[in-house]
Amino acid sequence: MTTERDGTRPNPTLLGSLAYLVMNLPIGIASFVFVVTSVSVGAGTAVIWVGLAVLAVSMLVWRGFAQVERARVHAMLGTYIASPYRPMPEGGGKRWGTRIKDPATWKDMAYCVLLMPIGIAEFTLMVSFWATSLWLTLLPVYWSWMPDAWRPVVWDQPVFNVGSWPETLPWAALGVLVLAITIALTRSLGILHARYARALLGPSERRISKLEALNTAGAIDWSTEWPHTTQMSYRPVSR
Repeated sequence: MTTERDGTRPNPTLLGSLAYLVMNLPIGIASFVFVVTSVSVGAGTAVIWVGLAVLAVSMLVWRGFAQVERARVHAMLGTYIASPYRPMPEGGGKRWGTRIKDPATWKDMAYCVLLMPIGIAEFTLMVSFWATSLWLTLLPVYWSWMPDAWRPVVWDQPVFNVGSWPETLPWAALGVLVLAITIALTRSLGILHARYARALLGPSERRISKLEALNTAGAIDWSTEWPHTTQMSYRPVSR
């Protein structure tokens, strides 16, 4: 048994999971390039003060990206991620100090950087499995338009011969099996990424415990901190 505190159990749809995983590659590249470039430029020019402004803007942007990512995970993977940020005090200087000291800021940065390698792996798996499964499953449909004795070739070696329409049926059956595996893999990767995003972009266990204590004491309204949670009690999830 385990518990989930800030939203429903990850249960993405097939299309939502597929779209999310494929989108992670271009979004991950963009976030990686921005964070690495802006931080490098800002750190390199910090001695002339211009770099501090660059770093400040960079921090605001990657925190904003993390907010968008929480919304994207909620919309496409069906997983709500509560805001992990510390309350902002009055005064510009104190606000910047809070942002810098907030662990959530640096977890957001890590997520932006790590999304590219993770996105590459997810994109590669999705394209490879879906292309292979559909290629085999639909072979009886498009076989008649292929050259005679069609033979898929990998590394200059024929994989198999398909000389007649009946010979396509065993491969189509294999394609159905691969397609079933692909569907399960797509949803599983979506659930796995949702849990990963919640761990990195969500509130820490310490903050959750603090809010629980305040809620028990009547100092806060739990629904204002977790608007998608209808009750205070944990929600058990069977494995």
